[in-house]
Parts: sequence; C-alpha cells; structure tokens
Amino acid sequence: MSNQTGISKGIDWATTWLYILLVCIGILCIFSVEYHSNENIFQNIIGLKKNYSRQILFLVMSAIVAIFILVTDSKFFTATANLSYVLGIILMMATFVVGKDINGSKSWIPLGFFNLQPVETCKIFTALALAKYLSRPETNFEKPRSQLIAAAIILTPAAFSILQNETGLALVYFAFLIPMYREGLPPIYLIIGFSFAVLVVATILVEKNTLAIILTAIAALSIYIFRKNIKRDKSILVVIVGLWILCVSIQRFAVPYIFKHVLHPYQVERIMNTFGVDYVPDANADAKNPNEQKEELKTKELKKAKENYNVKQSKIAIGSGGFLGKGFLKGTQTQGDFVPEQHTDFIFTSVGENFGFMGSSFIIILYLLFMLRIVFLAERQRSTFSRVYAYSVAAILFFHVTINICMTVGLAPVIGITLPLMSYGGSSLLTFTILIFILIRLDADRQMVLR
Repeated sequence: MSNQTGISKGIDWATTWLYILLVCIGILCIFSVEYHSNENIFQNIIGLKKNYSRQILFLVMSAIVAIFILVTDSKFFTATANLSYVLGIILMMATFVVGKDINGSKSWIPLGFFNLQPVETCKIFTALALAKYLSRPETNFEKPRSQLIAAAIILTPAAFSILQNETGLALVYFAFLIPMYREGLPPIYLIIGFSFAVLVVATILVEKNTLAIILTAIAALSIYIFRKNIKRDKSILVVIVGLWILCVSIQRFAVPYIFKHVLHPYQVERIMNTFGVDYVPDANADAKNPNEQKEELKTKELKKAKENYNVKQSKIAIGSGGFLGKGFLKGTQTQGDFVPEQHTDFIFTSVGENFGFMGSSFIIILYLLFMLRIVFLAERQRSTFSRVYAYSVAAILFFHVTINICMTVGLAPVIGITLPLMSYGGSSLLTFTILIFILIRLDADRQMVLR
C-alpha cells in the first residue's frame, strides 16, 4: 500500500496530474491568443487585465475548492446529492429573474468579477442526483417507472437550458445516457436515439420524396426477409409497418416542424452548413418582384458569410499550423486576432496553429488518456454511487471534447461548448474541477460502499 498520509492519502495522482497538465496547457494557449510583445506581462497578471491572468486566478480558486473537496468526507456527497440537485434547479430558475444577458443567452448570474453559469454547474448536481438514484436498491431499469424518473432527473435541467437559449449545453445532458446504459438501461433506447439522429441527417441530405421511397423500399425488403416469421406471427408485420409510418412521419412532419418552430434560424443554418446544404427559409418568394428577391439573396449571402466566418478562420488557423506548427507565439491567425472567441470555444485553434498536427494529436491523446483513466477508476469502485458518478464525469468530458474539436474543424455545428479545462472561463474551469475532484475523493474512499 501507499505511504501517503493526510490529504494525499488515497489520491489517484495519475488523474490529478493529467488535470493539472491540461489546465496549464490551456492557460498557455489563452496567453498565446492575447499576448503582444509591447505588453508588460507582470502588470497584466497582477492587474488581472487579461483573460490569461484571470484564468490563473480562476485556477487558484479551483485549487482551493479542490483541496476543500479532498478533505471532505465522501458521505457528504451522497447525503447532499438530492439537495444539491434542487439547489441547482433553483439557481437555473433564478437566472430568469437576476440573470445577465451575454451573447444572447440569459444564463449567467453576475457575482462581481465572476459570472456564474448555473447550467454549467448543474451538471455536477445532476451527476450526483443520478448516481444517488441509480444506487438505490429498489431502482430497476427493467421497470418503466425507474426509466422515467432517471429521464426526468436528466431532462429537467436540459429543459431549463433550452429556455435560457443554451441549446448546446442542453445537449450535454444526453451524455448521462452512457452511465445509465452501463447500469442496465435497455440498449433499445440508444438504438432509437441513434436511428433518429441518422434519420434527421438523411432528411437534411436527401430530397424528401426520394427519402420516402428509400424508407418504403427498406420496409418492403424487411417484410420480404421476415416473410416466414410474419406467417407465424402477424405482430412482426405490424411492427415493421408501424416503424415505416413513424419514420416517414418524422421525415415529413417532425423534422420540418422542429427546424421551423423549435430551433432558431441561426441554429438551423449552422446545422445545414455543417452538412454543406444551403439554408433556404420558407418565404413567399413567388410574391416578390425580382429586385426584392435579389436583395433578399444578397442579405442571405452576407448573413451566411458571417455565420461561417468563425469556422472558416478556425480551419485556416489549424491548417496553417502544418505538421509541427508555427511555434509558440508565432501564429499569424492567432496573433492577428482573426478567430472570434478563440480564448473560449475555439481555443483548440491556437493549439493547431502553434503546434500543428503533432501538438493537436498530443492534446487529443491527453484527453483520451484522461477519460480512459476515469473509466478505469469507475470500474474499480465497490459502490454503485461512485461508479455511476465516475461514468457521468467521463461521459460529460467525452461529449465536450468531441463536439468542441469537431466544431472547430467544421464537423459539427457551432453550439457554444467549451473545451474542458482549456477554454477560458471561471464557471467552466470550476465546474470541471469540482466534477473531477469529487471523483478523486470518492475513489480515495472506494473501499466504502456509498449510497
């Protein structure tokens, strides 16, 4: 056994050092975005004049919180899981009253020099509440009641996120399906979710009548393949026909309705642009004269160029880095401030430009090692509570990292998701610090069976 004593007893140092390394690299990347040779770095740090100096302060705050978590009894997190979840929902509701509007989203609570984003911190409370519920002996995922309660725990904060115009962060809550699946959620739900996603993409890429014909052909082929089984059991035919009707209804009515009445036009355009499809909003184009149509087309093109500007500049920055990169503080796109929000959502572009393909690969490998280590910690837990919580942390990290990096290279819509531990922001850094160090604390006491 280890000779560690006091606060360091039982700590998984591999996870801790990976956390520290990613945060430090993030601060260097933020520094590379904002640094100019004529500036006094020491004055900027002391005066908190730059984002990198404020990020250092957030790191100090996060370190204090991490130490506080490490000296806290593990039972505290199980005992307060449901209470903290209720507190998180109350904080999300409070944003509608005292919230601060930033970039069109009223999801921030101003706390002086620091803006708290409850939709971020509520991920911690949701992970704890879900772990608390799934660790109950009476919870059985074969029963619809248990499935509905677990779904309600996840979807409640997601719904408030959508109401706050934080659709991207709302999608993060679907990452909790991974720990639910690990604990016995029937795989049919994941199959249904994946199939719906494929159908939505097909609806975007394929002409509606052609897609309807393809779906009909698939249904007819299925009937032919299972014809012998259908003779013995007519319910199979009912299921195939029902699924065909459902798919055609989703393609014809559900997806168009969501795009027209649920999503904002800019969100629809970003989704369309991701798949290389021009967004043409419904309008009475036939009623307009040619001059009005030309003016509308010109406006649309200008808007589209603006929407695509971030991603285009991001691709240029990453591509210009080549194999080894231009070198630290030598990136022309980064130093020229061409990429908007480069210190937050697009921080990965500074890695690509400064350190090239090798540096980008190194960061991705670091994240992969980090997540694999967390999965390893999850599987060695004796407590269901700790295992579910660990898988929740891994799932959240996986979703954030995958979507953010895909977003910066144009493989996913720009939905405002940060790169964990590297993007600038007190709420984001503090949230992931708490998530990770609660896990480290639970792992240190893994011989205990927590509920």
